[in-house]
Amino acid sequence: MSTAMSDDELFAEEMQGVTRFESSKISSNKVEEETPGKRVRRKLAVADKLTVDPLASTEVPMLKSNDILDYKRDGVQHGVYKKLRMGRYELDARLDLHRMTVEQARREVFRFIDECSRYELRAVIILHGKGDRNPDKLALLKSHLAIWLPQLDQVIAFHSAQPQHGGTGAVYVMLRKGDTAKQNNRERHGLR
Repeated sequence: MSTAMSDDELFAEEMQGVTRFESSKISSNKVEEETPGKRVRRKLAVADKLTVDPLASTEVPMLKSNDILDYKRDGVQHGVYKKLRMGRYELDARLDLHRMTVEQARREVFRFIDECSRYELRAVIILHGKGDRNPDKLALLKSHLAIWLPQLDQVIAFHSAQPQHGGTGAVYVMLRKGDTAKQNNRERHGLR
């Protein structure tokens, strides 16, 4: 008469000779899917790291009151930059730096750009003044802005404003598209 083996015994018999893999030796070809939740968590994790202000001024070449600020990252379309330069974008927010010290302005610019990005604003203006009242006619805040703005990843372009918006005493700033705007573009153009 044969005795029936229990499930545990059957399993143990089948597993004889099998060795356990170390987890570091296991690899998978599975590509993790990018989900909206993962994007939000990643964005929040990066935002937590940005507690240190990256706009530490170094050597700043001084600009005059009538000098024009202009900057465009690679990949920004000519038409987009021209529309910014001509002041044809609706301005979503503004920051006035008049009567601020360089240090106060630096903190405010960093905070302003960070907030605008968080709210997915696209075109903003910063009023920095011309520096005409300075005896040497040098534009201190404008000179620093020309160094600070390209350091911020969110800023893709900027240009001195049109006369109706402050002329060379103000600068239009174009920020990266937020996730919502990117998604709207994809839907509008039938892309995935």
